[in-house]
Amino acid sequence: MSSQAKQMMQNFSYDPFDPAVMADPPSYYRVLRDEHPVYYIDKWDTYAVSRFDDIWQVLGINDGTFVASEGTLPAATVLAKHNDGPVADPPLHPLPFHANFDAPIYDSVRRCTSGQFRPKSAANLADRIRTIANERLDDLLPRGTFDLTQDYGGIVAASVVCELFGLPVDLAPDVLATVNAGSLAQPGSGVEVANARPGYLEYLVPIIERRRAGDGDGVPIADNLIGYRLPDGSALSDMEAAVQMLGVFIGGTETVPKIVAHGLWELGRRPEQMTAVRADLDANIPVVREEMIRYCAPAQWFARTLRKPFKIHGTTMNPGQRIITLLASASRDEREYADPDEFIWDRRIERLLSFGRGQHFCLGVHVARLEIAILVTEWLKRVPDWRIISEGAARPPSSFQWGWNNVPVECRVEGV
Repeated sequence: MSSQAKQMMQNFSYDPFDPAVMADPPSYYRVLRDEHPVYYIDKWDTYAVSRFDDIWQVLGINDGTFVASEGTLPAATVLAKHNDGPVADPPLHPLPFHANFDAPIYDSVRRCTSGQFRPKSAANLADRIRTIANERLDDLLPRGTFDLTQDYGGIVAASVVCELFGLPVDLAPDVLATVNAGSLAQPGSGVEVANARPGYLEYLVPIIERRRAGDGDGVPIADNLIGYRLPDGSALSDMEAAVQMLGVFIGGTETVPKIVAHGLWELGRRPEQMTAVRADLDANIPVVREEMIRYCAPAQWFARTLRKPFKIHGTTMNPGQRIITLLASASRDEREYADPDEFIWDRRIERLLSFGRGQHFCLGVHVARLEIAILVTEWLKRVPDWRIISEGAARPPSSFQWGWNNVPVECRVEGV
């Protein structure tokens, strides 16, 4: 063990908002998994759980033991208030993001937004995603140098979100910029992405207004939310309906580009693995995609608040306390994956937590997997030689994700 590692062990403390943690999360996760699988953060009255099996167990419990009434990514200002007991669901009006509720409201609102993300519906998007990806490459490759996260994957993902919401595709750069700006947070403060920032609503509220007036083509997500009724029989206001679309608007734009850019970076650093993947793209892309998701997914943790007592590793957590599941730590757990800090394209992955599990399992998982596969496939088909300009790569400050927002790349493509 290095002297630096020994010093970390002796002086160890973990806080998800600590800038030192967000500068190098994997090092902290390793200590947590080995020495403190259930780590209590007194400042926030919160427990951090870091091992794969423990998180798998926690997220699989859907009996009301854990609720998201304080948000799935509560800011420090929320956690600073310690609860004396169970936290009730928020009031129905104004309705916050539906993930803050338990069943039946969470389930019923989620169904309003899920139709286009079911497997068959997602598969129908493949040709359109492939067309958009190649249109981006047509524009980018002659430039020679561009940003792999923002200019390629970012614009493609934002374009798909625009089309799902009935927005003009030429708004994709603006949507992408808005989502990027809304997810920034200085470590120490945190950000609750389910809180509706004005920039998001400038896009979403007019969609609801248009559809309520019967203008334009159908937008299934908006139309379903307009027709939805809460248990007391009340309808959603335009603002409330718009807020329910935040999960798709943010999640559909933000995560895939980071996984694709980082994944291609890791693959490009390993010529032997690159050669193996290229040998049969149709067969191998779905395999390497899963390793890219495991290794590169940017989200670090998600929170729940206890409504019932829960015991794990001899520690009893009480109603009102919080638990944060360190999904990124689970993805590097030696108990689940051999050599987890290595990128191995054909790794056998039987279980994966990058998209969550249980009630809050990622709504867009099928579209995300499809987009990643297509973006990587079309890139490898058309770009035989490239170099990541690593000195220009950047991770912006954040309290909940560790993703490469900027990955500059230089391409050399004959005949372009």
